[in-house]
This record gives sequence, structure tokens and C-alpha cells, in this order.
Amino acid sequence: MIELEKLNEFTESHGALRTGKGLVSGVIALTLAILCLLGVLAFHFPQYLTTPELRKSYDVNVIRTIMLAAMAAAGGISLVNILFNRARWLATFAFAMVALAALLGGHKVEVDPNFPDHTPYIGLDWFILDLLGSSLIFIFIEKLFAHRKNQPVFRAEWQTDFHHFIVNHMVVGFVLLATNLIVHKFFGWAANDGIRGWVQGLNFWVALFLIILVADLVQYWTHRAYHEVPLLWRLHAVHHSVKSMDWMAGSRQHILELLITRTLVLAPIYVLGFSKEVIDAYIVVVGFQAVFNHANVSVRLGPLRYVLVTPNFHHWHHSQDQEALDKNYAAHFAFLDYLFGTAVKSTKLWPEHYGVLGDYVPNGFFKQLKFPFTWKG
Repeated sequence: MIELEKLNEFTESHGALRTGKGLVSGVIALTLAILCLLGVLAFHFPQYLTTPELRKSYDVNVIRTIMLAAMAAAGGISLVNILFNRARWLATFAFAMVALAALLGGHKVEVDPNFPDHTPYIGLDWFILDLLGSSLIFIFIEKLFAHRKNQPVFRAEWQTDFHHFIVNHMVVGFVLLATNLIVHKFFGWAANDGIRGWVQGLNFWVALFLIILVADLVQYWTHRAYHEVPLLWRLHAVHHSVKSMDWMAGSRQHILELLITRTLVLAPIYVLGFSKEVIDAYIVVVGFQAVFNHANVSVRLGPLRYVLVTPNFHHWHHSQDQEALDKNYAAHFAFLDYLFGTAVKSTKLWPEHYGVLGDYVPNGFFKQLKFPFTWKG
């Protein structure tokens, strides 16, 4: 029971992880172990725990190989930490998760190819693949091109952002369903076959530029409204409360804001009738930029920074510096802020401090979930 109390206390804490104590390796082992367990459950119940569009895109045998390697790594790290008494309570939980995953069939679970489709689902496969892919790619990029070189991977408040990452990915099915229903109900009247036919006849690269531009115009004005309308700021303040910028910082987003923003951005995309290929490419672009622009990387792109949103551009948006408040709203095209007069024009290269001015947003996922409804400001 003492170990369970330690784990609860650890997951609810907000500090950076101290190195040399087995905590960093223990967290890595526990994360891999839990992902393996979730993967096993997804193999058992694919109709409820996997994303219909995504499961058509990956090779199950490759996933099995990755799962076996992850189980071996998590089990090995856990055993070493247990033997050398390095955060043994954490290593014990990690090893228990690996053992449970193995008992449930591990990477050898057979999947019935005739499982029912079109069922309500939680996107466990999307969560697992995105966490593994994002962490491997962006942590490597951050170490290679770090802006704040002394910032650790497990920096202060990483637990809160990880909780947001988990929840926002777990409810991806609900968000997609809800946004589709809302868009069809409230914007279906605006769809025009003539305009849709013209858009679908565009060259792929022209259409990709157009979809990003249209989406970013909506994103710009929606984002600006989050800052200028007090009621909406209650939601958006959660996102701005992050004090350390890195690849996971963008995950700190209230679920209601996620739902509102995705609905408004999806509306013109649906009305204009972009092809599936263009929409798929847009999803890749927006997914990369959403993570990359929050990352701890020193990237400015020279003169292109006046055209494209870079980490430097978006870091200024998260700054507490007076000259940067309510500036740099664009998500993709920086020229929109220069066009509408909201670009940061500073003599400094980078901001000094991040977060909400006044630091009034509490730490912790559940506290931040309640914040828009309980804040007295």
C-alpha cells in the first residue's frame, strides 16, 4: 500500500524528475509497460479500442514486433532498477504491468479478422502510436536543436501535460463524431456542388495551400476571440498556463476548447469539399506544426519566419512579456498576423518567460478541467 501511495503522489506531483535516482528510467519503463498493456487490450477488443481509419494503415505484424521489443525493454529496465534498489516502488509497478500484458497474451494475441465495424470506439491505437512517434521524433529534434539547452525532458509540470495528452487522445473518437455531427447540422446548408466541384478539380498542391490558408484564417480569428472574449479566455487560459515550452506543451488544452476549435476549422473544409487526399495531407501538416511550434527548438527560418509560423514565432505567443501579450495568433502562416497587425515586433530574439501573466491557473489536469467554471477573475 505504501508503494501505491507513492505512485499516486508521484502522478499528482508537478516537479521535474531528478536524475540518478531511477525515476527517469522508471517512468520510461512504466510508460512502455502501460502502452504494451493497452496494445494487448486493443488486440483483444479492436472494434472498441482502435480507430477505424487508422487500423487500415498499419501492419499488425510490425506492431507485434514493436510490442515485443517494448515489453523486453520495460521488463529489463524494471528488473535492473529493482535489483539495484533504484525507485523500486516505480520499477515494481512497471514490471507488474509487463507481467500482466504477457499473461493476457502479449504480442501473440490473435485478432479475429471478422470483428464488427462501425462501433463506438476509443482510439487507443492512435494514442499509442502518436505517443511513441512524437516522443522519439521530437525529443531527438529538441536535443539536436535545443533552445533552452538545460531544460530536461521531464521538466516541471510534465505530469499535467501528459494527463492532457492522454485524455485528449483517448476521446479523439468522440471529438471527431461530435464535430462531424455539429458541422453537418449547422453548416450543411452552405455546401454548394459547383464550388465543391471546382475545389476538387484543383491541383493537389494548390488545394493543399488553400485548405491550410482557409483553416488558418478560421484558426486566427477563433484564436483571437479566445484572447479578446473574457468567457472564451477562461478556456484558453489553460493552454497558456504552461511555463516550459516543449513538444508536449501543446497538449495542454481544455477539452471544450478542442471541440469548439475543431468544429469551426472543420466547417469551411467540409463546405468547400476538399478531397480526401488533400484533407489527409492537411492533417499531417497541422499535426506536425501543432507539436513542432511548441517544441524546445531554436528554429527561426530566416526571412521565411515572416511567412510561416515557427517555434520562435509561437513561443512569443506564449510569452509573459508585455510586448507579446495577445499577439501572434496564426497557426500556420505568420503573414496573417503581419496583415492584421498582431505580430510581435521585438528587438529580442526570444521571450524570457512563459505562462499566464499573474500565474492564476492551477496545476493539475482535474483542477484545470474545472478552472473555466470556478475561476473568480
